Amino acid sequence: MKELLFNKRLQVLVKNRDTDERRTVIRISIELQPSSSPVHRKDLVVRLTDDSDFYFLYNLVISEEDFQSLKVQQGLLIDFTSFPQKFIDLLEQCISEQDKENPRFLLQLTSASSAFDHSPSNLNIVETNAFKHLTHLSLKLLPGSDTDIKKYLATCLSTVKEQTQQLEQKFRKTEEDLTRQLNYAQQTLSEKSRELDKLRSEWTSQTTSLSSRHMQDLTAEREKALEIQGRLQQQNEQLRQELESSHHRSTQQLQTKVSELETANRELTDKKYKSDSTIRDLKAKLSSLEEECQRSKQQVLSLRRENSTLDTECHEKARLVHLLQTRVAVFEQEIKDKEQLVLRTKEVLQATQQQKNSVEGNVESKHLQIGKLEATVKSLSEELIKANGIIKKLQGDLKTLMRKIKVKNTVTVSQEKILQETTEKLQREQRELQDTQQQLRQKEEEVIKLKEQLEATVQKLDESREVLKTNENVITWLNKQLNENQLYRKQETLGMFETPAAGLRTGSVPHNMLDSKGFPSSLGQGFPITSTMNSKYPLPVSCVSSGPRSVLSAHNQTSGPKVQFNPMSAKPSAAGVSPTALSQPSNKENGGPVGLDPKYFERRDDSIPLRGLLPSMHLNREVPKPLNTAGAKPTVSAASAYFPG
Repeated sequence: MKELLFNKRLQVLVKNRDTDERRTVIRISIELQPSSSPVHRKDLVVRLTDDSDFYFLYNLVISEEDFQSLKVQQGLLIDFTSFPQKFIDLLEQCISEQDKENPRFLLQLTSASSAFDHSPSNLNIVETNAFKHLTHLSLKLLPGSDTDIKKYLATCLSTVKEQTQQLEQKFRKTEEDLTRQLNYAQQTLSEKSRELDKLRSEWTSQTTSLSSRHMQDLTAEREKALEIQGRLQQQNEQLRQELESSHHRSTQQLQTKVSELETANRELTDKKYKSDSTIRDLKAKLSSLEEECQRSKQQVLSLRRENSTLDTECHEKARLVHLLQTRVAVFEQEIKDKEQLVLRTKEVLQATQQQKNSVEGNVESKHLQIGKLEATVKSLSEELIKANGIIKKLQGDLKTLMRKIKVKNTVTVSQEKILQETTEKLQREQRELQDTQQQLRQKEEEVIKLKEQLEATVQKLDESREVLKTNENVITWLNKQLNENQLYRKQETLGMFETPAAGLRTGSVPHNMLDSKGFPSSLGQGFPITSTMNSKYPLPVSCVSSGPRSVLSAHNQTSGPKVQFNPMSAKPSAAGVSPTALSQPSNKENGGPVGLDPKYFERRDDSIPLRGLLPSMHLNREVPKPLNTAGAKPTVSAASAYFPG
């Protein structure tokens, strides 16, 4: 089956050897037809014909092998499958350019002979350039032989016959349709003519009756129209005077308002520029303050890291951190409350906008009522115009005046809307300015508070370091005292065992006199010393003696804190020393043992316990225990003596 790809008429520039150049219109058809050879499926057929000259016929059959040679000769870059479409695109460009005076794409048909008889000719697609003529494609076409011309004429005859048959069929169908329409139209004509006769008879009878009634109504209407005309003339004159006076007043008021609004607008623009400049300054300050805040936060973080190392030693710092966290929670709660206030203000704004929308809807309904009233006035005026032509002129004048007034009203309304919008924008900017100023103030207050907290923490750190130094001094002094007291107690115990007159038994200590930790029960009141220090100055530490020995004063009493040591004593036997001689003196007021005042054993919030400090000082000095049955001297570390359990 043949496949027609292109079939159009184009202008071609014809060139012969002897004749001049001329332009003619030639039909170019491009087809794909199945090839005779089994290798190739389809061949491309290019045909040139002239509708005025049936003997003008040029053919070109291009197979794939022919295309390969053409591609090599003319330097083409496309395949055989895409060649027909590219060729058609070039022909379409020639069609689009053929109506111009200087077309860019041209079709040239050249032949070596003087006339297009039986010599081959070339079909060239040329692009005219500023530099030269470029031939995109050149095809060599052969003239058709007698058999080709006969075949072409036969195909033309067959196509003409098919077209005539189609036209005859269309003609017959149109004739049948027209005859049907004619018959239907004739029937409807006869019916309508009958109805016309009836209507004419009725119309003549009605016109006679209506003419009589109309004459009577006309006379009455004329009298009424004359009366209404006089009334309307008076009303129109009054309305004119009132409208002119109100118009003058309104124009004067509007001019004054416009002048005032212009001055106000200028002032507001100046204020706006000033506020913009202040906003920029405030933003710069904000950025600097935020940087300072970040620095301060970094410092706070570093201080918190230092505090975390001192948390084991300073419980008070943990409480301060807890207080700071509660303050932060309070601040966050205040921020949430402020956000709720902002949301409430937004809701109030939405309510005001809804009220504004309702007011605008009322205004629109009033405008609609005015439009309806104007429509009724127009209907009345049309009825009066039919009665008299003078009233027409007056109403025309009134309409022109009303239009002018409406135009002026619209102008004023638009100006008022613009002014309202400008005022609303200025109010919004002022609110934003106030909000930014409040935020700046809040941030400045927060920065000040953070600085105060930093200073307080630094002061407390310094105080804690001083307290640590004083505690270290006290601990060193206590160690010295412990060493001296140990030596003294060793001498004392040796003396007690050497003198039998003292009545002391050199046997073992009973099991019921030892506590759970291996100490004698008499030492439970003298040995444990809980050093409670003030946040700034250390308190005096003393060890209470429970025996009949004299109290030893360590070093000079004015130079350092006083320490009293309790040496261990064995319990006398039943046949030995009397119990009154070795009994421990009790406190008369409290009924307890003589020793430190109970206020020194109370835990204070601002005190620093020595439990975390003693392991770092390596206080592993030995303290003598009571003698056992074998006579050995068990030792106790100073830390366990100070902090039992």
